[in-house]
Parts: sequence; structure tokens; C-alpha cells
Amino acid sequence: MISKVEDSDQLQQDLYKLAGWSDKWLLSFNPEKCKVMHIGHRHPTQYYMEDNGQTRCLQTISEEKDLDVYITSDLKPSRQRAVASQKAMSVLGMIKRNFKRITVHDFKILYNSYVRPHPEYCIQAWSPYLVADITQLEQIQRRAIKLVQGLKNTAYQDRLKTLGLYDVYEAI
Repeated sequence: MISKVEDSDQLQQDLYKLAGWSDKWLLSFNPEKCKVMHIGHRHPTQYYMEDNGQTRCLQTISEEKDLDVYITSDLKPSRQRAVASQKAMSVLGMIKRNFKRITVHDFKILYNSYVRPHPEYCIQAWSPYLVADITQLEQIQRRAIKLVQGLKNTAYQDRLKTLGLYDVYEAI
């Protein structure tokens, strides 16, 4: 954790040592691909890395995607939820366009195979806790359930039981 100027200086010295080690072992880093993300409200410090005798400034970012999980500098899962929701909604749209009649059995197969994996991917890493995020995930499920034939006039909780699903608020 960088809390003092000395900590920032120490990190910069470590970056110089890392560059020296990489040159010694002929495993050079590409400073263009190295990035810095500042988490918190402190004023960001600029960091540098040496590349073939030249000192290059490392790029400062506020968002990074790794293994299809978005990490932002405020550590809120809203960006991850937005991307996952968009993917799930587009798959739902594709299902709606291509299937005229969806039975309970068909729904279970389609929803569990194609829609549900998008909002649940790496949910342990980004665990939605904001009401807006949870509501958006619930919206996906509500839209999906409307596709099932014969359940239009039943209550939401009864539809969930019939389809073997659970309420998003209870699951989280």
C-alpha cells in the first residue's frame, strides 16, 4: 500500500530493479503494456520503467479487463454488471427471435446454457452488492421468464418455482 512519498519512491526503485533483472536475463518488459491503476482518493504518482536505456512513463488507467472481469479504480462491480447484463440481454433477444414457442423444458435448457452463464461468470470475484446491480440482474431473469409459454398470468414467485429458479435478491 502506498501511503507516503517514501512508499512511492520505494516502488519506483523496485521497478528499476525489475528492469535491471529483466535486462540481465534477456527477458525485457514492454513498458507500453505495463499499466498503473490508482485505487483510492490520493493524488496519483507517475511511475517509470526503463526500456533499452530509455526511461518510459507507465500508462495510468482507471479500468482494466482481465479474464473477462472488469476492475475499476473505485472497485465497484457496476461496469462488470453492465457488460454481463448487455451480453445476457442480447442472447435473450436472439432466443426470442428464433424460438416461437418455448416450453418449461426448453426454457430450462436455453436459459441455463446460454443466458445464465453471462451474469454468473466470476460472480465470486465481482459479487454485486449495490441495489442497482442486483436489480439489473433481476431484470434479466424477469425478461427471460416472460418468454415461457403458459406462465404469463402467474405471479413472479410462482413462475420461479415452476422453472426451478431462485430470486436474485435471495441468492446474493
